[in-house]
Amino acid sequence: MKNEYTDRRSAIHLLRSGNTPTEVARLLGRSRSWVYKWQARFGEPGQWVNLKTRSRAPHHCPTRLPADVRQAIGRIRSELEEAASRPGELTYIGGPAIQAKLRQARLPHLPSVPSIERILAEQGLTRPRGRKEAPAAHYPHLDPQSPLELIQVDILPHFLPGGASVACFNAIDVVSRYPTGAQRLTKRSTDAANFLIQVWQELGIPAFTQIDNESCFCGGTTHPGVVGKVVRLALYVGAEVVFSPFYYPQSNGHIERFHQDYDANTWQKSEMSDLTSVHTTSQGFFGRYRGSQHIASLKGRCPEEIHFAQAVLRLPESFTLPDKLPVTVGQVHFIRQITADQRVSILNLSWTVPDAQPLHGVWATLTFSLSGATLRVYDQAPDAAKRSCLVEYPFPLKEPVQPLLAAFQKPIAVQPSWFNLAAGLFRLAIQKRLPHWLSSMF
Repeated sequence: MKNEYTDRRSAIHLLRSGNTPTEVARLLGRSRSWVYKWQARFGEPGQWVNLKTRSRAPHHCPTRLPADVRQAIGRIRSELEEAASRPGELTYIGGPAIQAKLRQARLPHLPSVPSIERILAEQGLTRPRGRKEAPAAHYPHLDPQSPLELIQVDILPHFLPGGASVACFNAIDVVSRYPTGAQRLTKRSTDAANFLIQVWQELGIPAFTQIDNESCFCGGTTHPGVVGKVVRLALYVGAEVVFSPFYYPQSNGHIERFHQDYDANTWQKSEMSDLTSVHTTSQGFFGRYRGSQHIASLKGRCPEEIHFAQAVLRLPESFTLPDKLPVTVGQVHFIRQITADQRVSILNLSWTVPDAQPLHGVWATLTFSLSGATLRVYDQAPDAAKRSCLVEYPFPLKEPVQPLLAAFQKPIAVQPSWFNLAAGLFRLAIQKRLPHWLSSMF
């Protein structure tokens, strides 16, 4: 490869010694236009520095953010970091949170989140992210695209001064990120059921509500085939619960991440001496979180705006937990791992799945109908484009299944075109069978 600067100097030396541009071009293996270019660049009197390669960067970059915007990014980051240390303030200091502040300031040039993060890196204001561990196993999972398709629920334990335990029940809509929570001194099945009532009254009844396998949710690990209070409640109100895999919190990842936010903004920043102070601090955080624009996936909108942009089917505010819950028509789901001997555990009963691959995850659905209960095991989640039923078993029940009450039946969506067609056919039939003076009324 030619040394450009050396050739340029040689060309000037040859020209100054009396050689013509054509001769110089032949001697150096260059074109005459190349020789003329560097002869003109060298100038008179000779400027050897002009022979060096010039930067091709444009003198003006139209996409470069103005200096005042770059300064505002650093200032807002600093302000957010300082505010994050104070009780009663959110702890979000990343690109989405900074962009939300810039939007509120109505700057003429609103940078993108990647641009903000690049400037933070240039200013030395970024922090290294923790390494993400690769999942140990593959489990079927839902892929929600709209609010109220999947709400995740979990419990975060904490302790008050003196040792009293506080069960922090948290729930979040996976798409809208709209949360709610409750803090209790116990975590019995009644506490879990009452919290789900709160979730379905505040957020609405989703297509699926994902919970973990704690005894207060599943009904315990003692009795085989147990249908616990939480499952009975979900069936009673027409909701479908999904039990997460055992010992695999990644399956409930959105609520696990929210636990971290809740913890950082409440317990780590405030001294709470009793349950009342826990309630007050927690509710303040939930209110701020619902109205915050820090979540990148929401693209500048807050959880409250996203969640309630469409009609929400809620559990009535007047609903209270009945003293006795029957088993009602409906479905409950389980994400489970196949054991090495090709079995799966559902409600303390073991079932053989001969066509399943050992140590892989499956999706099991327990369907309750007026004629009994049926367990089906699938290779994929219900919203998968293609799924197969691996095995089907009758499930033992010691009590009859009750029909779903009319008050909890979801309205059936009717396409306007079909509705109009049916109405037109009805009117036509009436007009043919009734006298003219009466049929004209339809």
